[in-house]
Amino acid sequence: MDASKEARLKALTQELAELLYEETDPEDVKTLDGIETAVRGHLLEHVGPELGPFFIRTSSGTTRGRQRGVTSIIGQLSISEQQGQRLGLKARTQWSPQLETCCLLLSANESYEDTAHDIAVLTGISVSKSTQQRLVHRHEFPSESVDGGVKEMSLDGGKVRLRTPKGQRSDWRDYKAVNLHQGCVAAFFRANDALVEWINQQPLASPVVCLGDGHDGIWNLFAQVAPPVQRLEILDWYHLMENLAQVGGSQHRLDAVETCLWRGDLEGAVKQFDDWSHERVDRFIAYLSRHRHRIVNYAYYQAEGISIGSGAIESTVKQIGHRIKISGAHWDAHNVQQVLRQRCAYLNGYFSK
Repeated sequence: MDASKEARLKALTQELAELLYEETDPEDVKTLDGIETAVRGHLLEHVGPELGPFFIRTSSGTTRGRQRGVTSIIGQLSISEQQGQRLGLKARTQWSPQLETCCLLLSANESYEDTAHDIAVLTGISVSKSTQQRLVHRHEFPSESVDGGVKEMSLDGGKVRLRTPKGQRSDWRDYKAVNLHQGCVAAFFRANDALVEWINQQPLASPVVCLGDGHDGIWNLFAQVAPPVQRLEILDWYHLMENLAQVGGSQHRLDAVETCLWRGDLEGAVKQFDDWSHERVDRFIAYLSRHRHRIVNYAYYQAEGISIGSGAIESTVKQIGHRIKISGAHWDAHNVQQVLRQRCAYLNGYFSK
């Protein structure tokens, strides 16, 4: 903006400020907080609804079509049908894209009731908790994908509490989450086939490291990802050590077993138990046998910068739980997947793009 336009704008805004100040209750401007609230109110009620239509009319080049009211972050607007089409406004929506994004951003982190309160505080606009919920469940969150080759991924399960009739016990059900390391995250409820399909649509490197704990359900899913020759399956080191600790007994023996396993020496680890027969030992050896092809030379892989633990996915599950496990939260089963999509969209930075 050149100097002459800046000078004119300053003069016009000064005149506008004087006019609006005259229309402001003196009690409302005795504190800075009161001034901020008063100015924002004027912007939403008087200024935005005048600036917005001019921009809309000039940019779209039309005023044709039936008018509809749209609540926006610059106030209440009236937009014609053709203006909405040319400016990419969703059909029949009463909320502007920016206001909807603000609502979705907040409700990805907190309850719909808290979101309604916080939106009012932050924007001065009232959007009820029931509307917050409707915005989430009608929104089409994108199916995330990565550009570069996926070198590592990890899978794990989380829990979500389903709504039950009053007086009945809580019903906790599993969902599955996947983290494409250095890429994005996704979560699926009662949709294992969709999870596998989504992973296989990504550009998977060869080999692609697949990390998980000892749960058979995780490895059954990995078995459907890429050809076997392309997968490098690694049992989470920390989960392996948790199982070793459950054996108990001599700490000297446990240290020796850990040293062997750190190098991927499975036979050496089993040999340490030759002089001790116990059901816990039998259970651990059976566990090692079941995952023998997933127990690698952890020392080597760590030195090469390859992940040996599934901490990334465990963190993902905790972050998803930050939303779906808030105090008192329980969900209708048919709504769970959409809430997972919203939370993953937030974790993937969708609302900040």
